[in-house]
Amino acid sequence: MENYGFIKVASASPKLKVANTDYNINEIEQMMRRADEMGAAIIVFPELCITAYTCGDLFLQRKLLEKAESALFELLDKTEDLDILAAVGLPISIDGRLFNCAAAIQRGSILGIVPKMFLPNYKEFYEKRWFTSGHEISKAVSEIKLKGHTIPFGHLLFRNSKYDITLGIEICEDLWAVIPPSSYLALSGANIIANLSASNELVAKAEYRRKLVEQQSARCISGYIYAGANVHESTTDLVFGSHCLIAENGIILAESQRFGRDNTIIYAEIDVERLLAERHYNKSFADDYDMETDRRKYRFVEFDFTKRILINDTGNFYRTIDPHPFVPEDPATVSTRCEEIFNIQTTGLARRLEHTGSKKAVLGISGGLDSTLALLVTARTFDMLGIPRQNIEAITMPGFGTTDMTYQNAIELMKSLNVNIREIDIRPACLQHMKDIGQDPSVHDVTYENLQARERTQILMDIANRMGGLVVGTGDLSELALGWATYNGDHMSMYGVNCGVPKTLVRFLVKWVAENIADERTRQVLYKIIDTPISPELLPPDEGGHIRQKTEEEVGPYELHDFFLFYAVRYGMAPRKILFLATIAFKDKYEPEAIKKWLNIFYRRFFNQQFKRSALPDGPKVGSISLSPRGDWRMPSDADNSIWVKDLE
Repeated sequence: MENYGFIKVASASPKLKVANTDYNINEIEQMMRRADEMGAAIIVFPELCITAYTCGDLFLQRKLLEKAESALFELLDKTEDLDILAAVGLPISIDGRLFNCAAAIQRGSILGIVPKMFLPNYKEFYEKRWFTSGHEISKAVSEIKLKGHTIPFGHLLFRNSKYDITLGIEICEDLWAVIPPSSYLALSGANIIANLSASNELVAKAEYRRKLVEQQSARCISGYIYAGANVHESTTDLVFGSHCLIAENGIILAESQRFGRDNTIIYAEIDVERLLAERHYNKSFADDYDMETDRRKYRFVEFDFTKRILINDTGNFYRTIDPHPFVPEDPATVSTRCEEIFNIQTTGLARRLEHTGSKKAVLGISGGLDSTLALLVTARTFDMLGIPRQNIEAITMPGFGTTDMTYQNAIELMKSLNVNIREIDIRPACLQHMKDIGQDPSVHDVTYENLQARERTQILMDIANRMGGLVVGTGDLSELALGWATYNGDHMSMYGVNCGVPKTLVRFLVKWVAENIADERTRQVLYKIIDTPISPELLPPDEGGHIRQKTEEEVGPYELHDFFLFYAVRYGMAPRKILFLATIAFKDKYEPEAIKKWLNIFYRRFFNQQFKRSALPDGPKVGSISLSPRGDWRMPSDADNSIWVKDLE
């Protein structure tokens, strides 16, 4: 068992009593113990949680300040057996000035104290009445003494090198600043930001707060743990909602219900490996580092864990792993995404037609999903450009594996779209070719299959030359990843409109066209095609005339391969981690050994088939992943896959 780069964290909002530090630290201790038992490595509490945020002018009472300091040390004594790192808030007096601070504590020690930088002093907030900004003192003071202990203070980062954790802390209003401290913290290495907050509740403020957390975690390419003040703060003028949030790179991983009467705690696993991969890719982040980090110098405070951080899938893994990362769960989002992708495809093809001056397109139509989507894109493009659809030469080319079902689907689709239909039986030409090269027609090997694909491509290219048209490619992103295309056969075209669309999304795009654009006749044909098994139909059908060659039985389920592709290319994850995630995502559908088998095949094919991607035709990128050798993916065709394959052994 290992942690796979995941760090479990918690955001907590404990019940409290205003100015009752004894009660408050008892609640904090209980929540620390609970989170430690749950395997959390870090827990964040609200702003000034030891005293409560709403003490008002009581912050100027010496007794409360003394009690807050002693309560912090009592909390240390109570939690010295806990491995979890906690961030707690309290007021601290330094050289005659009062600071709103966060203390990072672990195993009975104070790792360091960070003051709040931006103090709200408008509308309902009057923090400058009591506190001083930490800006100036953080430049001049790097240590303070509390009860005889020398403690790091100011611009601090808390680092655990073993697990690649670097924690930065900011406090409430800091997040609302034009340039929050977390921006500098992230540029200096922080991959997890803790925010101890006391943001009150107002109409629509929660949504604004949520967006701030989302966006700052995205800008910083970091995890972000936000802990809001509890409902048991004073309600003299304000109400607090116990709002807790955990985000990662623009995505909310966990969020509490607001206004709960009890202790509030949420958990999530932050993927620090994934964040590191994002930072490696994002060179703007590196450029920001060069430009900005000289403005602030941060001191690193090292910390460790006596227990190993372990992550497993047996009941306490909180992160949701979407089995279909290319397809949004929300139907409305799917519809919006499909419309955008369809527009990207049509715009790309339209520009290429305009540039070449061509007013004709040539496509091979098999009756399958990919060629259907390509034809739909082409028809829409011609409508957009004001070119008659009869200028689309749609060619069905029956071969040795063509079934009546796919043939009829192809014919019906072409008729419903009112394109020019041509049928060319490739079998006579293929038989002659087999005779020419000495291929036995009864031997259904790779030559038997590939010569059919190349014959079809030759027909399309030659007809395009005769017409002065453009051959529109049909292959999708998943096929490119697996190399499931015949080199210089269906692999080749003059513009590939589907090259950025994964197989799991192709079906949704065709369905979206059926439900939003197509007329009734076309809609019914599209539904039939959606229900057709995926196949290249290069081998003869079975005795009943049904498809015998089913792609997913040969190379594996496309939903698995798309999952593998997403995490391998998008985040550069190791095979064992992808296997771990896939086992969770598909636990109700595939056995772990089956997933491992297909993942092994994915890596072998992904490496061995790069030579096809190195000679890829032009086509539009539509999502976060592209395998274009001119753009997103530049990989040598002769790279060795040993270390990836061995990782699964």
